Amino acid sequence: MAETPTDAAPFDDIRRLIATMPGPDEAAAAEVSARDSLLTKPAGSLGRLEFLAAWMAAWQGKAPPSLDRPLVCVFAGSHGVAAQGVSAYPSAVNRQMLDNFAAGGAAINQICAAYGLGFKVFDLAIDMPTGDITTGPAMTEKACVATMAFGMEAVAAGTDGLAVGEMGIGNTTVAAAIYAALYGGEPASWVGRGTGVDETGFARKVAAVEAALAHHQGHLDDPLAVMARLGGREIAAMAGAILAARLQRVPVVIDGYVSTAAAALLHAVDPRALDHCLAGHVSAEGDHAAVLERLGLRPLLDLGLRLGEGSGAALALGIVKAAVACHREMATFAQAGVSGPVGSSGSPLPRHH
Repeated sequence: MAETPTDAAPFDDIRRLIATMPGPDEAAAAEVSARDSLLTKPAGSLGRLEFLAAWMAAWQGKAPPSLDRPLVCVFAGSHGVAAQGVSAYPSAVNRQMLDNFAAGGAAINQICAAYGLGFKVFDLAIDMPTGDITTGPAMTEKACVATMAFGMEAVAAGTDGLAVGEMGIGNTTVAAAIYAALYGGEPASWVGRGTGVDETGFARKVAAVEAALAHHQGHLDDPLAVMARLGGREIAAMAGAILAARLQRVPVVIDGYVSTAAAALLHAVDPRALDHCLAGHVSAEGDHAAVLERLGLRPLLDLGLRLGEGSGAALALGIVKAAVACHREMATFAQAGVSGPVGSSGSPLPRHH
């Protein structure tokens, strides 16, 4: 009698997708750089905006790049660990903030309107908290994969530039636990003030992270298992969105401390997984700067933000939009009738046509 094959592990499909990630289109980036040398400005004078245009082309696989359908996605989740008193706000704020997003009253609504960015919010069973990570897993592996798959649908409607953000009372505690599991060190070094907890609340956050690490000890060698055991639905969904964007050649701007935890988990599986990602900003929460350094991501902005809800990523996406517009719409020296740079002989330098 033939043996009945065992069921595939829940994360096998995710690992297969990660293994098929496309690389950058170097030819498209080179084409952008060639055009950049013809534009009416001194070489390099737009600084990182010039890099952003070439980066967008490399990951979209086309030159010139576009940003006609920019999209900010905020994933909202609820956390069982919030019952440990790790936040200054009650979990009821989760539903109230979803209503605020829908009414257009949040900071992210104003930022998206100011920069002409699309905005979507994904309710990840907001009224059903994940398991308390201090006493058990946040999710089963199967539920974690399903949530990643849900996040992958964020780019299904079509976008040429994605910013990912989150909202969820208790999720800075969850992010701190993820960083401690991935990178080690004293748990307290990863914990920040979150929504503004006092000293007693901060101590509860540290204690919760320590308890979670102790409870799950021996099961945290696999980054995807870390996601299921210590993460939240919004973190799993953001990881799915980042991965789907890579597969569909959509560049991604990551938000702050919590969003970066989703990115860090993918990076721990495969260091190439974030090559199509830009750090929108460095957060004032926890030790976000140290995480970005580990990931090799140089933040575009440093504004002291720690709000979440995609705010820093949206601001950064507005800058990327400007970079793409400059590259596409600026006149060349020839088109504007402007004299180009001169060589050492005093003659105009040759220009490509």
